[in-house]
Amino acid sequence: MAHEPISRRAFLAGTGAIAAAAAIAPAVGALPTKRQPLSPLVLSSDLHASPEPQRLAFAIAKGSSFSSLAPSKVALAPPGSTEGVVFDTTLHKAGLPKGRGVYVTQPVFDVPGVWNAIALTQGRKVKFAIQVKESPEAPIVGAAAPLVPSPTKADPLGVKPICTRRPKCPLHATSLDALAGSGRPIAVLFATPALCQSAYCGPVLDELLTLTDDYADRVDFVHVEIYRSNTGADVSPTVDAWGLPSEPWLYTIDPSGIIQGRLDGAFGGDEMTAMLRALVGG
Repeated sequence: MAHEPISRRAFLAGTGAIAAAAAIAPAVGALPTKRQPLSPLVLSSDLHASPEPQRLAFAIAKGSSFSSLAPSKVALAPPGSTEGVVFDTTLHKAGLPKGRGVYVTQPVFDVPGVWNAIALTQGRKVKFAIQVKESPEAPIVGAAAPLVPSPTKADPLGVKPICTRRPKCPLHATSLDALAGSGRPIAVLFATPALCQSAYCGPVLDELLTLTDDYADRVDFVHVEIYRSNTGADVSPTVDAWGLPSEPWLYTIDPSGIIQGRLDGAFGGDEMTAMLRALVGG
């Protein structure tokens, strides 16, 4: 929930880290401190200008280690402004490695550009920047899903391996396009456990696999690897068709082929469960 807008003076002075007359600089990293520095890691890769709230997800690192443990708020100001609003966040950590939870809030990013942000956590205030695009790259909720072929054992579409998880997951039996029009909703996870830049893909896939049995009679699940090979040089044709700028992503699709939910960057089991419940109506 957002707090009331705060003034430039309060936004700056309230952080306790910037001189009252200074503006917020769009810089990533921790403010000067003798303690081990904190660094916010923005995990949402497709934030775009919109009048609708969007899922902003970030983690916190302390030095070279993840430290998403303590409660956090985040102050946000649009490009060129120091008039900020403070938002509460929810820490999602179900199924994620210790310390690697994800802080999530739902602000409105109504203009494109570099937004100024301050994480308020662990008794400290840390500046970072958030890039907001003019328009989304990946499909959004309410759009028709690109129900194109996905790699299977029978037809890998030139993707090898079709699953980099060890052991391989069982979500490659049926191609995504073959599920279209089946009358059942679909949940599709785009993730590469072996090559994920943020290393969240493996835990996210493992956690999803703990949920599939509960929904197997109502939802078709598909896992799509990000790359054509372990070189990581080229994305798979399915990822290319979806236009995904990062990994991992989880989409839910209703029986008519319309996207009902999307998560990106990193997400805990509770977020996935909520999205699956919304997909099947409870």
